[in-house]
Amino acid sequence: MKKYDALIIGSGQAGTPLAVKLAKAGWRTALVEKRWIGGTCVNDGCTPSKALLSSGRRAYLARTAGALGVNLPSPEIDIEKVIARKDAIVSTKRTGAEKWVNSLPNLEVIIGTATFTGEKKVSIVLANGEMEEAEGDFVFINTGATPAIPTLQGLDTVPYLTSTTIMDLKEIPQHLIILGAGYIALEFGQLYRRLGSCVTILEKSADLLHKEDDDVAREIRAILEEDGIVFHTRATITNLSSPTPGKIEIDLTVNGTTQHLSGSHLLVASGRVPNLAALKPEQGNMALTANGFIKTNDQLETSVKGVYALGDVKEGPAFTHISYNDYLIVAQNVLNHANLSIRNRPVPYCMFIDPELGRIGMTEKEARANGRRVKIAKLKMNRVARGIETGETRGLMKAVVDDDTHQILGASILAPGGGEIMSVLQMAMIGNIPYDQIRDMIFAHPTFSESLNNLFMTLDNP
Repeated sequence: MKKYDALIIGSGQAGTPLAVKLAKAGWRTALVEKRWIGGTCVNDGCTPSKALLSSGRRAYLARTAGALGVNLPSPEIDIEKVIARKDAIVSTKRTGAEKWVNSLPNLEVIIGTATFTGEKKVSIVLANGEMEEAEGDFVFINTGATPAIPTLQGLDTVPYLTSTTIMDLKEIPQHLIILGAGYIALEFGQLYRRLGSCVTILEKSADLLHKEDDDVAREIRAILEEDGIVFHTRATITNLSSPTPGKIEIDLTVNGTTQHLSGSHLLVASGRVPNLAALKPEQGNMALTANGFIKTNDQLETSVKGVYALGDVKEGPAFTHISYNDYLIVAQNVLNHANLSIRNRPVPYCMFIDPELGRIGMTEKEARANGRRVKIAKLKMNRVARGIETGETRGLMKAVVDDDTHQILGASILAPGGGEIMSVLQMAMIGNIPYDQIRDMIFAHPTFSESLNNLFMTLDNP
């Protein structure tokens, strides 16, 4: 059995930099990866999906350029070139990550599938079929998550796509039906609508995006419906079938009314589950949460001392930047004996529809549920100078402010570059800058961030 100071399983946005950090600190480190270095984000998550979304936006801009006096022919989508560009970007980033981890002393990269055989001990089935065993004084798990496949009548009999496989599809669906209306579903829905597909989204809940405020969710739905996406909420699927190749048939009820829907392709986008099937953490004596994730404390240590879980394999916000922050916290704690914690850390995130949603802190409904006395600042993008000048007036800016302290509690920015504008408010929140200081601050004109002046002026002139 090979023995290491640190055994890292999974090379995602926490595992890869942690392996490098520990190796550089002199730890004898093994990084076990069953697939590709870089994890989901680089290989079939953030990097490829945002590359594809960029192609969709270019098509949208070409179609709408006439409103700005630029008359262009209707764009023709070369889907094979779109996919090839995406693949080239992914390959470059993956290759760079591979060179990085393979260039370091003290770091051994093992391509294979790990399974726990005891506390801090694993067996690894290598790519060539051979097996070896390893153990670490410290073990770090960063195996991520995978698309969840719901149990639906007939789903196992029809060809369906996931958020992973759809990114290799070298045809534009005539009619794409999407199960689920979360962030992934909405991003892909808008993408394929812009590439030329008819798109129908089925959601079992009454509304979209229950984690967002109702007014923000309604605005997002209105934008996507304006783009031509059809939504069916309160939708329950009773049967799926594929009578002929290239045809998906769905029986469902919508608001209690029986309906039938036909499409050419089906995307299952109903959430993600932790990648634990092969790992078998229970054999390593680790406790799991009720939802099947690895259970950790606020310092990301599992129920086994010296074993940590980072990123999407643990319960909590499933974002790449959270995985990376997990790495920063754990590295400081194990190397420098710091006492850092994930408790109360800010969780910014974006949904990369267009316009983009940037989110930080509390929503209005969360703040009110917590008994806060709040004021709500809201500004529609059709009142923003930069939006009017660029012809991008869809969306809104919203901020939740504590009425007693004037501190910003949260923000929802649905706007071009919404994530960038949100980041300005995140820094203000971290720096305890009150809303009235931002209201009176000098921003460069004309920028989207400058409209934060106007956003907070609405609190003085409701």
